[in-house]
Amino acid sequence: MDSATAHLRTSDQAVRREGPGDAMRSGASAGHGRLTRLWRGHPDDPSWARPSMCGVLAATAVIYFYNLTASGWANSFYSAAAQAGSVNWEAFFFGSSDAANSITVDKPPAALWVMALSVRAFGLNSFAILLPEVLMGLATVGIVYSMVRRHFGAAAGLLSGAVLALTPVAALMFRFNNPDALLVLLMTLGAWGTMRAVEKGSIKWMALVGIFLGFGFLTKTFQVFLVIPFVGIAYLVAARTTLKRRLLGLGVGLGAMILAGGWWVLIVQLVPASARPYIGGSQDNSFWNLTFGYNGFGRLSGNETGSVGGGGGPGGGSGGGMWGVTGITRMFGSEVGSQVSWLLPSALILLGAGIAFRGRSPRTDLRRAAYLVWGGWLLVTALTFSFMAGIFHQYYTVALAPAIAAVVGMGATEAWERRHHAVGSITLSVATAAAATWSFILLTRVTAYGDWLRASVLAIGMAAAFLLLALNWLHHKAIPLVLAGAIAAGLAGPAAYTWSTVNSTHTGSIPAAGPGGMGGMGGGGGAPGGGRGNVPAVRDGAAPGGATRGAGGGMGGLLDASTPSTAVVSALESGAGDYTWVAAAIGSNNAAGLQLATGKPVMAVGGFNGSDPSPTLAQFQSYVKAGKIHYFVAGGVGGGGGRSSGSGSQISSWVTAHYKKVTIGGSTFYDLTQPTSSSSSSSAS
Repeated sequence: MDSATAHLRTSDQAVRREGPGDAMRSGASAGHGRLTRLWRGHPDDPSWARPSMCGVLAATAVIYFYNLTASGWANSFYSAAAQAGSVNWEAFFFGSSDAANSITVDKPPAALWVMALSVRAFGLNSFAILLPEVLMGLATVGIVYSMVRRHFGAAAGLLSGAVLALTPVAALMFRFNNPDALLVLLMTLGAWGTMRAVEKGSIKWMALVGIFLGFGFLTKTFQVFLVIPFVGIAYLVAARTTLKRRLLGLGVGLGAMILAGGWWVLIVQLVPASARPYIGGSQDNSFWNLTFGYNGFGRLSGNETGSVGGGGGPGGGSGGGMWGVTGITRMFGSEVGSQVSWLLPSALILLGAGIAFRGRSPRTDLRRAAYLVWGGWLLVTALTFSFMAGIFHQYYTVALAPAIAAVVGMGATEAWERRHHAVGSITLSVATAAAATWSFILLTRVTAYGDWLRASVLAIGMAAAFLLLALNWLHHKAIPLVLAGAIAAGLAGPAAYTWSTVNSTHTGSIPAAGPGGMGGMGGGGGAPGGGRGNVPAVRDGAAPGGATRGAGGGMGGLLDASTPSTAVVSALESGAGDYTWVAAAIGSNNAAGLQLATGKPVMAVGGFNGSDPSPTLAQFQSYVKAGKIHYFVAGGVGGGGGRSSGSGSQISSWVTAHYKKVTIGGSTFYDLTQPTSSSSSSSAS
């Protein structure tokens, strides 16, 4: 009888001898043991690992929840859609801009589902809108920690988690209601599932990866596909199973992704157009047009029908356009660099070194597989963002944050394990010097922190880099100070930007992290619980705060909504039950402010840009004839501008020619219940 069999028999005998009292004591002991394990963590980890991880998550929660509702509705475009989905299940399913289902937002609805459920649970308010994003951020930090810790140790996981939490654009987007928070979480879950699939050689885990990425498609269409190539390569190369099962696993993962991302698309395509809302962002009421055009290849080429403008130079060269200069240095430029690139040079150095360190490892080496997953994610996404000539905003770069964080933690640990050899100490030194130098350069681009921060970062970082070359000659008590200096030099800059970010108000469609952070086309606009955008911009015909000046008197702008006056809200709520839409406005943000203030459906003519051909003039006329719309908001954006084929300008011209103009609370409307054949106007307060 071998020792294992003897151990099992002895254990079985002990169980049989156990009496009722022993069982109770055993149960209590087991419960205490579970609590101990929950706090203690994995038995192979040092005793400080789990408490430190809990501390990182707690600190992240404090940072991300701090001052959360100051941003009010944040992106009113999505907040209005969440409000619609919270009161109407059809609007919930399709992702409609209003509860009467005139048109959808210009993305699939997965991110809206989460927000709409939160609004159903907690009511329509800023906290309910933004809470899911914070929870997604905490989950993403926790998953990155867990993944890196599993194969590189607790210290590597903690470093990766801290880097992610303090990345400025992550602190921005995990507190903002664009779809990117859910997208990044699902991409991270896909990477996590891939590593488990590689480790176990599991086809079931690859199916789960496919589900995560499929729902990523339902969040922001093709962007999730950027992580797919190296997810597949890592499993094909490193999975601990036969080649046949590896190929089968890839097929199962692909099939699961198609099912998870395709079921909603299939339903939308099968439902007659007359029985569902118009697909916003498309020019032919087709989700495929939205996916492959406006949200697809048009983003790469710049040829985006319905967009507000073009992109960079042809073929992704170095030419500049409405969306900034494209090229290999784009991630380091003045518009993007401070959002995410603080540790990007160090990550690239550590990625190259890490792959070299694993060069002679077996095919199934899990560390090399991790470099393939995270490093591939980093390189493919960074290069795509660098050369895409279509719509590009700074906040897109949040998709790089988990990959940069993971690579930094993994590569630094690999180098530290080789610190007594030249290759390890030199790698650590170069990576530290790169982080300090690049942080110094980024901090010179702003005046918010004075000279002391950048000078301190550079001095401490360079001192740490020099001492890392001399680790073999340092006293062991000095080494923790050197490491603390290296980490401080790398994280001080992004931490300062993160603190500025959470102390700022962010509203509108193009937020940006940092002091006074606002995107290249951002705008102001009031919101409950918060003020205006960080740097209110004056657009063509618009005053700061989003209210259109002069003829038109519109209620918002292209990129943000404004808060209507009490008089406007009262007028729209009066008799609201008699109408399908209490008002119609050109452009989704013009409509969003009214809808969020009243809780009633407001038709967004032309969708986000005002450039979608929905509704047509004939359709709008039929709605008015049937008494379904009360007011039309004067002015607004879009209306078929640019390369669009929108009908907003036709509708606006028809309304102004045939209906009475009224002034309510200083804003101009047309009362669609009062036709007139003259050009006279009346006023009412």
